[in-house]
Amino acid sequence: MSTDSIVIRGAREHNLKNVTLELPRDKLIVFTGLSGSGKSSLAFDTIYAEGQRRYVESLSAYARQFLGQMDKPDVDFIEGLSPAISIDQKTASRNPRSTVGTVTEVYDYMRLLWARIGVPHCPNDGTPVARQTPQQIVDRILELEEGTRFQILAPVVRGRKGEFEGLLKDIAKQGFSRARIDGEVRELTEEIKLDRYYQHTIEVIVDRLVRRDGIEQRLTQSMETALALADGVADVEITDGPTLTFSQNLACPVCGFSFEDLQPRNFSFNSPYGACTECSGLGVRFQVDPDLVISDPDLSLEEGAIPMWSSNRMRYYHRLLNALAEHYGFSMSTPWKDLPKDIRQKILYGTGSEPITVRYTNRFGRHRQWTTTFEGAVPFLHRRHDQAESEAAREYYQEFMAEVPCDACNGTRLNPVSLAVTVGVRGV
Repeated sequence: MSTDSIVIRGAREHNLKNVTLELPRDKLIVFTGLSGSGKSSLAFDTIYAEGQRRYVESLSAYARQFLGQMDKPDVDFIEGLSPAISIDQKTASRNPRSTVGTVTEVYDYMRLLWARIGVPHCPNDGTPVARQTPQQIVDRILELEEGTRFQILAPVVRGRKGEFEGLLKDIAKQGFSRARIDGEVRELTEEIKLDRYYQHTIEVIVDRLVRRDGIEQRLTQSMETALALADGVADVEITDGPTLTFSQNLACPVCGFSFEDLQPRNFSFNSPYGACTECSGLGVRFQVDPDLVISDPDLSLEEGAIPMWSSNRMRYYHRLLNALAEHYGFSMSTPWKDLPKDIRQKILYGTGSEPITVRYTNRFGRHRQWTTTFEGAVPFLHRRHDQAESEAAREYYQEFMAEVPCDACNGTRLNPVSLAVTVGVRGV
């Protein structure tokens, strides 16, 4: 049997007239033609139907009883088929998070596969991660600078729904007095009511320490307690610093980077546990396009070359542009395209920390001045877009932006930890 092509002979399904053809495998193939010419009959009712029928027949009799009998399409002979999937041609999803994998639910199986047999690697240096012993974890913490304050947390619940009333009582009975629940430190002696339909994170505060000589024994006992409470996972939150996650299961032997056991949600770009933190799992981000900021290069700043700053509401920025013109010696009436390149760069991207003196006369005829810095049109738009409190405001600022692939994940939508897990040599 040929392994590099799909051979179809005598296809007569619906309006097909004894069609015979050979299609290359592992290629993108497009069927085109007039309405009613048999495109769907060939692609869906013949090729897909036969591939699906053969796959179902390979299953056990127990599994087949739930899938029902599938009829063989009207065709003499087909060879070279693989198990097939299809996407309903009438389905039109405008959700930017939908992909071929999510629509067909194939990605659900891929997430499960990578979570079960994937080999995790350190996202920092690519080293395959290994398990850590409590002593190795303690040695890593003792590398902190002298005098560093930190607390040891046991993450007993992470991103799970429920009230957890019994769990909190059990923790209190074991002698623990405080826990951080959804980012807020709570006393376990008080009555705690959690929303059962909301995802919660509960971290038991096991101990608070200062890095100094002689804490090895107490640190070891506290770490072993935290690891026992949270099934082999413990967090060390450094005061005014990062939070270090340690695991008896997964840790890099080179840099000490560690994380929890892999779960399917770690490979979902719709979950905060798998999504890229920069683009929130969309794979793209909005970036200001200078060509959209300048409405007409033939206009001057005085004539409204930057439309977002030309209205009366933005009088502050108009005064700032006048001060910028006075500071750098250019005219507000010069067309944008005729301004020197360095001046255009300063207007678009700011002047850094260089002070600019703004002088103006108010409506009472009094002269006023103040000194400030100029952030630039592009950083201004990014800031306003990020801080927008309404969808209308966000959409307004997006008029000056273009969608570009996310720099952090290169459009893959996942965070570095998830991308570093491989099956064979491939990431998810």
